[in-house]
Amino acid sequence: MRASLFLALVLCANFFYWGCCKEGEEKTLAKFPPRGWNSYDSFSWIIDEEAFLQNAEILAQKLLPHGYEYAVIDFLWYRKNVDGAYVDSYGYDSIDEWGRPIPDPDRWPSSRGGKGFTEVAKKVHEMGLKFGIHLMRGISTKAVDANAPILDVHKGGVYSEDGRNWTARDIGLTHRTCGWMQHGFMSVNTDLGAGKAFLRSLYHLYTEWGVDFVKLDCVFGDDYDSKEISSVSQMLEELDRPVVLSISPGTRVTPSMAETIYKYVNMYRITADDWDTWSDVASHFNISRDFASVKKIGAEGLRGRSWPDLDMLPLGWLTDPGVQQGPHRKCYLTLDEQKTQMTLWSIAKSPLMFGGDLRNLDGTTLSLISNPTLLEINSYSSNNLEFPHLYTTEKHLGKKNHIFF
Repeated sequence: MRASLFLALVLCANFFYWGCCKEGEEKTLAKFPPRGWNSYDSFSWIIDEEAFLQNAEILAQKLLPHGYEYAVIDFLWYRKNVDGAYVDSYGYDSIDEWGRPIPDPDRWPSSRGGKGFTEVAKKVHEMGLKFGIHLMRGISTKAVDANAPILDVHKGGVYSEDGRNWTARDIGLTHRTCGWMQHGFMSVNTDLGAGKAFLRSLYHLYTEWGVDFVKLDCVFGDDYDSKEISSVSQMLEELDRPVVLSISPGTRVTPSMAETIYKYVNMYRITADDWDTWSDVASHFNISRDFASVKKIGAEGLRGRSWPDLDMLPLGWLTDPGVQQGPHRKCYLTLDEQKTQMTLWSIAKSPLMFGGDLRNLDGTTLSLISNPTLLEINSYSSNNLEFPHLYTTEKHLGKKNHIFF
């Protein structure tokens, strides 16, 4: 009942105007809020190649016709899934000779022989989908400790400047580690040519694999790093392959903070991680209103447009936050609460990234996330703002205090 009443308030008191504008739309990157599937809500970091491709196949069959086109591997795809390994553990990550994360070969067997995600990306593209990966800020602690050389992708070989070769220890900012993964990653000094060279080599490698989407984490919100965001955006501008850039997390993000970065990205998180509790869903209403009021929805972005991101849709078959376990339970939200969430995400024009295990996708969840009216609103609505109540007078309707919308 609570969710039903709240939904009624959303659709009435917080009315959004929409109008179709399909004709004459320019062809740009992220022309509409991106849609797809992300592995985090159902697998945390332990997904492997078999499970990912199984989900991608179902994504292509059931959701691609509704615009869900990105299949995204979330974080720590380079970490061994063995005893002792966890989110902030050290020493379990795979890197190449240039200090760049590469897939764990036990979880991603097609990556052996230096192939990276080439084979996985090829299969995803053959399904008609686009392929995405998660990256952490800067450079890994393992690369810095190994003092890996920096690759110069323009000249080939080690990056050289001022008469010497540069290494990971020259660019790693050990005092600026990721707040929630302090043993894993740190910022790089983008004021140095070598720092930019490392980032350039990183994104050159991943686009060579066939990456179409990057979720760059620990650079926004409480972990804000404007220099890395703008530097990565510049690297992606240089590439022939268009890549959607999404940044997170969104903890304590404000419209003024977004004002400084929206032109450099295509998606930027404006909330903390969203899970399947009503308190998480309810917390998104005010932040949606605030970002709509500054009219940044669909504003200029990297090679196209940018979109405030309310985080993934934790619906269907899920794991739990902070655990090292795959999908094992149903979404805790009631059906009315799920409808409320999908409605808010749609009228706020948030990117729609489904998080449940698609191998257990039920008909009710599929119907909700493919609702044609909501998807039409998500793509084509405009002037999305919160409207106050409007009151008529007795003169107009013959009744006092009659509310219309």
